[in-house]
Amino acid sequence: MSEIVYPPVILAAKGMFKALGMRFRIEGYENIPATGGAVISSNHVSYLDFIFVGLGANPARRLVRFMAKKEVFDHKISGPLMRGMKHIPVDRENGASSYIAALKALKAGECVGVFAEATISQSFTVKEIKSGAVRMAMASGTPLIPVAVWGEQRMWTKGRPRKILQRGVDITILIGEPMHVTRKDDATEVAERLRAKMQELLDKAQREYPVDGKGQWWQPRHLGGTAPTFEEAEALDAAEAEEKARRRALREAEAARTEAATDKPAE
Repeated sequence: MSEIVYPPVILAAKGMFKALGMRFRIEGYENIPATGGAVISSNHVSYLDFIFVGLGANPARRLVRFMAKKEVFDHKISGPLMRGMKHIPVDRENGASSYIAALKALKAGECVGVFAEATISQSFTVKEIKSGAVRMAMASGTPLIPVAVWGEQRMWTKGRPRKILQRGVDITILIGEPMHVTRKDDATEVAERLRAKMQELLDKAQREYPVDGKGQWWQPRHLGGTAPTFEEAEALDAAEAEEKARRRALREAEAARTEAATDKPAE
């Protein structure tokens, strides 16, 4: 597969990281297979996670095709880049199409990146994960690789101002040993094991992070930070989902009224 866009984007990103004086700790990249498909499942703490998970695979000379929401592909700037890097759009109204596209990529020998929590964790612990990553690995016969990233939430995360040009930020990327699964495995049980492995890696990243996060908003509560607890974050997510559903219902009702008015015969 020819690569015109992805390598230059990586070089540009590395140049920016150097200019900003960012410091990286990348461990376990040898766990990513040199060839063949793999499902890379990472925790989700920042809107920038895909950049750093991709960077973690770079020493293994692998490019990661991330599954990302369709809206990112619709944007006039990010859209062409996402398509050029052959990432996979996820239409939540038609999830089957993105699942099929991911399976095709895996069977073609690609690494597919998935944020199995689906949304950013505001508690900075691993949320309950969706089974999609597990089902893709089972269906394609490819390894499932747990990953934890930490530090980039200080630059841009949910509910906080963007500071993507912040200097000297430390980023940790830990890549766990592959999990080998088969069609005979129980997807729910494997998902629980995957979540446990991701949390174990995240605990290590947080525990060994070179900056003291006590009293900081970006540190989880159980480590002395002021981030929401797991339960508080779940309540915030539920309220956000309810508000999105309310706004969607209003838009649909307005569209229906507009259509009815358009269809009404003139008197």
